[in-house]
Amino acid sequence: MSRNDERPEEPGGGVPEQLALIRETVRKAKVLKAKPRTWRGAPLAKELPVARVMVNKGVLHLDQYFDYAVTEELDAVAQPGVRVRVRFGAGAHNVREGRREGGGMIDGFLIERRAESDYAGPLAALAYVVSPEPVLSPELLALSRAIADRYAGSLADVLQLAVPPRNGSAEQKPSPEPLPPPGAPEAGTWERYAHGPAFLRELAAGGAPRAVWNALPGPHWPDELARAVAATLASGRGALVVLPDGRGAARVDAALTALVGKGHHTLLTADAGPQKRYRQWLAARRGSVRAVIGTRAAMFAPVTDLGLVAVWDDGDSSHSDDHAPFPHVREVLELRAQHSKCGFLLGATSCTVEAAQLVESKWAAPLRAGREQVRAAAPLIRTVGDEEVARDGAARAARLPSLAWQTVRDGLKSGPVLVQVPRRGYVPSLACERCRTPARCRHCAGPLEAADQQELHCGWCGRDAAGWRCGECGSVRLRAQVVGARRTAEELGRAFPAVPVRTSGRDHVLESVPGVPALVVSTPGAEPVAEGGYAAALLLDGWAMLGRQDLRVGEEALRRWISAAALVRGQGEGGTVVVVAEPTLRPVQALVRWDPVGHAQRELAERAELGFPPVSRMAAVSGRPEAIAAFLAAAELPDDAEVLGPVPLRVAEPGRPRRPGDPPVGEVWERALLRVPPGSGAALAAALKAAQAARLARGGGDPVRIRIDPPDIG
Repeated sequence: MSRNDERPEEPGGGVPEQLALIRETVRKAKVLKAKPRTWRGAPLAKELPVARVMVNKGVLHLDQYFDYAVTEELDAVAQPGVRVRVRFGAGAHNVREGRREGGGMIDGFLIERRAESDYAGPLAALAYVVSPEPVLSPELLALSRAIADRYAGSLADVLQLAVPPRNGSAEQKPSPEPLPPPGAPEAGTWERYAHGPAFLRELAAGGAPRAVWNALPGPHWPDELARAVAATLASGRGALVVLPDGRGAARVDAALTALVGKGHHTLLTADAGPQKRYRQWLAARRGSVRAVIGTRAAMFAPVTDLGLVAVWDDGDSSHSDDHAPFPHVREVLELRAQHSKCGFLLGATSCTVEAAQLVESKWAAPLRAGREQVRAAAPLIRTVGDEEVARDGAARAARLPSLAWQTVRDGLKSGPVLVQVPRRGYVPSLACERCRTPARCRHCAGPLEAADQQELHCGWCGRDAAGWRCGECGSVRLRAQVVGARRTAEELGRAFPAVPVRTSGRDHVLESVPGVPALVVSTPGAEPVAEGGYAAALLLDGWAMLGRQDLRVGEEALRRWISAAALVRGQGEGGTVVVVAEPTLRPVQALVRWDPVGHAQRELAERAELGFPPVSRMAAVSGRPEAIAAFLAAAELPDDAEVLGPVPLRVAEPGRPRRPGDPPVGEVWERALLRVPPGSGAALAAALKAAQAARLARGGGDPVRIRIDPPDIG
């Protein structure tokens, strides 16, 4: 007998049987009830009963739209552009009452409503509409599709970058009414540029000028960017400005607020929380504000009636996204300018090769100042070469030549002095004092570092390296191959004990410093702004900036030097910059003449002869050797495509910091570069995308990574 039979009868003892009977009765009842899971039996919308949906699946072989049925209850809210939830992955055999059922729940965007479906079989119904807020406009969809095709990626991946995650609290709050357009601004410091006032007038008149702007050194560029935005707002159109970091965005935000007041624009940066960021994004989407200033993620901001897109310092690595399909801000804004037929402004104190190409191809016009204006705004540049350092006793003893010491002393009499050091930390690279063999960890062969004067540890695994001994000569004494920012600050503090020393780097970045005598030691890109400008600057260890094996090493060194030197007062105010690097090198000569445009033009001419980007289009394909060989054999590349390699990549060691795109730890990978001439870039991207999609549809195997226009090609 069962346990139920053994129990004595009690009141209510038959409850389980009664509940089972009730459930069975309800199950057999013919009641039409709309179920969110399948909407079985629910009537369809009378008009346009088919919804075309982009599901949030980033794999390439599913980079297409899928049709779903729209029930009558969802008819009003299931509009193009809204977020939806759908069932995905059910087999065609799982059909009940004319509706496909099963599969997992997944997010998506409703692209359009249609009267009929191209799919002949039964459709699954939309599960539900997440929110009636239309967040995906036709313009943003077209831009995202163009970006996905250009970078051989999927539309779903681009939409994840373009549309921020939903926040219900922010969505429920209404956005304020838009303000009337402000008046056209005065030219201000744009008068220093030959065609600056004309550029602003054309924007204010509703035109769409395209310009590559080589900004003069000094503190005026945020106000000049703000005036370009204000001129666009005066025409009744919107504007978008993208900067590499939050510090620059805050400066332009403050300048635009001072120029036109609050309420005309919003600030989109990573520092804002999810709710605030989504609220600001919605304000732009709803047309409450006409201008957006932000960092990289703002390149997709849904500005209404776009009249100007602008990017500042396009050579900064922060403008290249680390998420698939790895778009670059400059390329995205170029596409937006073409799609929206709006103005385009690429500005920087330096000049990239890509910017020079835009001018040479006549796609954009140059916007520069005359040589007299450049001489008045730029500081005096002085160089110290290797031979001079070798003869200088002060340089041999303390790494700073006598000229640098004298420049610091003179500069501290009237204001702060900036010292740029290429490496952070205390002593980030060590070697044997006797034989110069690099000091390595005995456990993982990683480089030894000194976090401070007492501690010695491995930079990869972090183990303590006390008791180190050179494996080549047996010496126990170490010397610094590279001296970091903290060690430099310590040395300068001892040399100038009465002067405060401030540091700015990755761990702690200073926004600004007062205009009083002080030493400011900074790594490249973290230099704070000084009130009234720096009195002088030292650019140390130029060999470390120029010694890397990279196609862009000269361009990048010059960009970082000019960015730091632009914070120094002009030559007329006594501003002086000392660069410790070989004076005969091209980037150093370009810095001395303050001619970044000429340097970029010469680089472009050389790359044209060698067939290197940006003159050619290039793609990097990396993976295991057998996977790369199979992929290249299967890909139907354009006839003019050239395969360079494959070559082995450096094996990632355990504990070592990894960059995006590095192979998994311990795996042996190779990389092949595919190069095509101008005009074949779209065909190359399409071929790689088709080959990757076919490979994934067959089951994939070992991963193969594709990156169009890789920033680092060695």
